[in-house]
Amino acid sequence: MDRAASKKPCCERFCEFFKSAKFLIYLGHALSTWGDRMWNFAVAVFLVELYGNSLLLTAVYGLVVAGSVLLLGAIIGDWVDKNPRLKVAQTSLVVQNSAVILCGVLLMVVFQFKEQLTTLYSGWLLTSCYILVITIANIANLASTAMSITIQRDWVVVVAGDDRSKLADMNATVRIIDQLTNILAPMLVGQIMAFGSHFIGCGFISGWNVFSMFLEYFLLRKVYQKTPALAFKAGQKDNDDQELKHLNVQKEIGNNESPVEGSQLMNETAEVKKTTSCCYQMTEPIRTFKDGWVAYYNQSIFFAGMSLSFLYMTVLGFDCITTGYAYTQGLNGSVLSLLMGASAISGICGTVAFTWIRKKCGLIRTGFIAGVAQLSCLVLCVASVFAPGSPFDLSVSPFDEVLKHLFGDSNSLRESPTLLPTIEPQIQINTTVFEEAPQIESYMSVSLLFTGVIAARIGLWSFDLTVTQLIQENVIESERGVINGVQNSMNYLLDLLHFIMVILAPNPEAFGLLVIISVSFVAMGHMMYFRFAYKSLRSRLFLFCSPEQKPDPNIASLPNSV
Repeated sequence: MDRAASKKPCCERFCEFFKSAKFLIYLGHALSTWGDRMWNFAVAVFLVELYGNSLLLTAVYGLVVAGSVLLLGAIIGDWVDKNPRLKVAQTSLVVQNSAVILCGVLLMVVFQFKEQLTTLYSGWLLTSCYILVITIANIANLASTAMSITIQRDWVVVVAGDDRSKLADMNATVRIIDQLTNILAPMLVGQIMAFGSHFIGCGFISGWNVFSMFLEYFLLRKVYQKTPALAFKAGQKDNDDQELKHLNVQKEIGNNESPVEGSQLMNETAEVKKTTSCCYQMTEPIRTFKDGWVAYYNQSIFFAGMSLSFLYMTVLGFDCITTGYAYTQGLNGSVLSLLMGASAISGICGTVAFTWIRKKCGLIRTGFIAGVAQLSCLVLCVASVFAPGSPFDLSVSPFDEVLKHLFGDSNSLRESPTLLPTIEPQIQINTTVFEEAPQIESYMSVSLLFTGVIAARIGLWSFDLTVTQLIQENVIESERGVINGVQNSMNYLLDLLHFIMVILAPNPEAFGLLVIISVSFVAMGHMMYFRFAYKSLRSRLFLFCSPEQKPDPNIASLPNSV
């Protein structure tokens, strides 16, 4: 069959690829992530613009999003597990896009009539609009989380089938799409807002989501039709069996003749009534939350998942914090844009390296190699703390800067820049704005910092893909949603902690301490993975040396991953 397929003309093979379920998933994912990246970039800019160049609304939005996923991640994952795949995907798609469209229209109204809204009801109507925008945007993010879990963590696994190499290639391709859209989508919507207006930007994003929603809906149905295995789901079958059991109990309770059988049926009926009572249903989300975290803890890949979460507790990424620090060290917007491009190229190299190393060394060893590579590169970041040009100085209290902002000591503010943005912007990077860049005597420190950050992206993305595939391969089908939901919650929790860390030490003199803490958390994360890898490889050796020993079901699939 393979030889016959290889003899097909190139045009025929290309046509087959473009009609395959794999390509349709890529296309749908590209459309979805393009819209997500445009919206995530634009909503932060819109909130800053609405509140008079203040980051208050943006900070509130970030806190609400992180807290919602942290609390509802397991519940969302459980909903993904207990419902048919097509229904979950289509519902998530419609809710997400509808929320973004509604939010975009609401923002257009606010931008158009902001002055009038300010005077109505002493400004409370405008405040209500802010609350409504953040609430709807949060709903869109939760739907996006459900969509990500069901497509990237479930559908991709089913489409790949038992071919682990195909699964690795699909994961790498999906991640490359993520990285490309993460750069190109904000550039597009940023240009639209720069040459047009925020009103036009809102209209463009709303229009894009209308177009994308119908096209993605069609693509999801085509993938579902081309992959019959998607129609069968373990979790959904268990729910159907449970409902059938309840119906049989109710049917047989009136037909029983034996007192013993009648007593058993009465007990089963009492249990059914208990599970359908009002109090039981009201407390179900709490039980789902608890059961999800317990199930996550009992997974064989628990330490691998925790290791990935610890990598989120870092300031060594291209977010507003790192770019803000870079600007205080004399780097302008042009240089930062080039560094972001180099970071994207490095990340793509990491995804390509993952597929190659996995074929040569196996999946678990790939994570070990990626971890060593990332830690080796981050040594440069630690060295930058003590290199010439570093502002590192623990004698400067980080709380002094907070007090200066609170009491409005503007002269001191201009003498000692912070990682927090000032009010009078001249240059804008991402959603954070700064005054004119200060003059720095030596660029050795900041050069070492960004060299380490960019180089570490190769190991970071290889490691991310390794843990992603380990979860895909070793979590049973009926628990994929809830386990990945808890994993998202853990990622958001550590990400939230890293923002709190910056709030406690916002001045550039303390950034070196944040770098050291970040590298320490990354090192702890990889130590967790090394423990997981050692235990898994030792189990594999034990199974090979003792063929009469029955394998542990929790690690039965791990030898194939090594």
